[in-house]
Amino acid sequence: MNGNGRRRPPLVADRRYPPRGAAKPAPPPKPARRRRQRQGPRNPLLRLVAGLVGFVTRLIWGVTWRLALFGGLAVLGAAAYFAAQLPPVEQLVDGRARGSVTMLDRDGNVFAWRGEQFGGTITPDTASPHLVHAVIATEDRRFYRHFGVSPRGIASAVRINLREGRGPFQGNGGSTITQQTAKLLCLGVEYDPAQWKSEAEYEADCRQTTLWRKAKEALFAIGMEMRYTKDEILTIYLNRAYLGAGTRGFEAASQRYFGKSAAEITPAEGAMLAGLLVAPSYYSPTRDLQRARDRASVVIGLMEEQGYLTAEQAARARANPASLSRTARAETGSSFADWLMDAGPDFLTRDTTEDVVIRTTLDQRIQRAAESALADIFATRVREGSKAQAAIVVMSPDGAVRAMVGGRGPQAAGSFNRATQAVRQTGSTFKPFIYAAAMDQGYGPFDTILDEQITIREPGAPPWTPRNYDNRYRGRVTLTEALANSLNVSAVRVAESVGRDRVKQVAEGFGLTGELAPGAAVALGASEASLLEMTGAYAGFLAGGRRVTPYGVLELRLQGESEPLMGPGGGVGQQVISPEAAAKLVYMLNKVITEGTGARARLPDREAAGKTGTTQSARDAWFIGFTADYVAGVWMGYDDNTPLAGVNGGGLPAEIWREVMLRVHEGLPPRPLPMDPGPEPVPLAREDQVLYGDGGVPQGGGGGGGPRRDDAGEVAERILIDVLNELLR
Repeated sequence: MNGNGRRRPPLVADRRYPPRGAAKPAPPPKPARRRRQRQGPRNPLLRLVAGLVGFVTRLIWGVTWRLALFGGLAVLGAAAYFAAQLPPVEQLVDGRARGSVTMLDRDGNVFAWRGEQFGGTITPDTASPHLVHAVIATEDRRFYRHFGVSPRGIASAVRINLREGRGPFQGNGGSTITQQTAKLLCLGVEYDPAQWKSEAEYEADCRQTTLWRKAKEALFAIGMEMRYTKDEILTIYLNRAYLGAGTRGFEAASQRYFGKSAAEITPAEGAMLAGLLVAPSYYSPTRDLQRARDRASVVIGLMEEQGYLTAEQAARARANPASLSRTARAETGSSFADWLMDAGPDFLTRDTTEDVVIRTTLDQRIQRAAESALADIFATRVREGSKAQAAIVVMSPDGAVRAMVGGRGPQAAGSFNRATQAVRQTGSTFKPFIYAAAMDQGYGPFDTILDEQITIREPGAPPWTPRNYDNRYRGRVTLTEALANSLNVSAVRVAESVGRDRVKQVAEGFGLTGELAPGAAVALGASEASLLEMTGAYAGFLAGGRRVTPYGVLELRLQGESEPLMGPGGGVGQQVISPEAAAKLVYMLNKVITEGTGARARLPDREAAGKTGTTQSARDAWFIGFTADYVAGVWMGYDDNTPLAGVNGGGLPAEIWREVMLRVHEGLPPRPLPMDPGPEPVPLAREDQVLYGDGGVPQGGGGGGGPRRDDAGEVAERILIDVLNELLR
């Protein structure tokens, strides 16, 4: 109640719903919305400009999105076209235009590779994970996340190139692994010899980095992503990448450098191989191992940064860097391998499209002996900085070449091979062919010759008077003494006596294939020959007077095949001089070492035979000789024909020969030489029982033969007749 006594009405809540049956009340009217209108500029001119701007904007947008759509469709269409042209992965893993040549030594061990090596297909699943991680960390860390092209990578590369003053696409390319694979495939263009002058020109065109080329490369890469899985793209890349030393693919490179499969390599080895991708020749471990290790250390850092290696694993990899296999370290027999590549049929060597395996005659122990002997002599006996060169050939008596050194220092593949390619004057090393002809005509080591001045007169030529190297004459000497002391006048007299034609016939029979010098000068070695030819010819003296053809191939077959395509291409051939004549000549050549100009070549524990040789003005110095087990030849000179200072065949070449033979014969028991001087000398009563009379006129003429000594009985008979004539006088 309130104070006025009036009652308040009861409080009643508003009825939310109308009673049943009652009409619903009309909803309250909504407040009128204010119409918002964009008020344009009231100025008609401004209104016109705004309209034009809006129209142009809408037009540009319409054209832009349509062009973008069309461009996108064009890109997809081009990529789809490339994708449709791509063959199965199996057809792309081995993309070599040429095959390979693998050379094995006489024991079956690999010592050289030529051509393009492919070790077999590997995949990301079969390769070592350390290798796969190293490649991805180095080349394309986002490989599994992009669609073939990385705009971020390209922009970063362009920025780096411009900052370093290069063109936008010169230097860093920002290419993904997919783009690099596209380049390895040459964007689907195969090598055609009819279109390209050489494979090198074809590959140079594939590596072009023009703007159009990069655009096409990007389209091809997208097409590859459409056609293949990521692992398939990586498989192509792992098998086609060039990694130096003629290797294509990581399996071939792993075998070449480490002597093991790519499935077995360690993090340090994987990092070294991945480091080759940026510059295979520059970072090649066979060229500079420390440089390759430094690059591998950078790759190990990338692998650690991206989580492929823990800090401990990375530290261990750096502390134990990759090392080359023994075969890769050796690098022996390069000149020998080049010789076989040049000597063999092109379709199985230089131009082979197959993988060829050649089992050779090379003995790596002897090869190392020859190389070390040459290095030691030049280090201790030749002045520092000398540009003089030398070459060595060692072979068995049957012509099987066991070692070949084509020059001083490391001999890379394709270097000038002075053992086979240098054709030089032979000097006095030619004289044994003269005495071989004389022995074959019946003369003996103890027959004598008059070592006095002689003048040769021939029609159409000026008179020629040969001289001994010391300008001295020794009078009556035996043929053995004449050869041992390398007397020029005596050699000319003997050659004129037995006949120049016969001398040439003997020299050619023993394997000198070059054109021999005309006239009487042939006796003094004016003709030219290679060291390999001369060494093979001397092997013929040891082989009983039969021709010996040097050879290096034991067996040639295709990889994976058991049936050989070729066998040895040389060996002992036809008889050139009689075995008896050869035995006499070997005796005389033995005296060259024991009593003559070859004294520095003497071996302490076994018989040896050989001959020194020095050409005019000492432009060439030779020593060629043999024991019962091996034949070896040494040449020394300058490539530009500069005369040697203070060097002759009996000096440094003889010393090199001795050092080589000492090392070659280590552990071999001494064996006697097959030599026989013939019957004991019988004193001659008259001077006309010698090759020349005192007047110095040849008794056989330039082209004929001198008096033949068939046996000791005939000599004794003529001596008896002379004695009787003296008594009847």
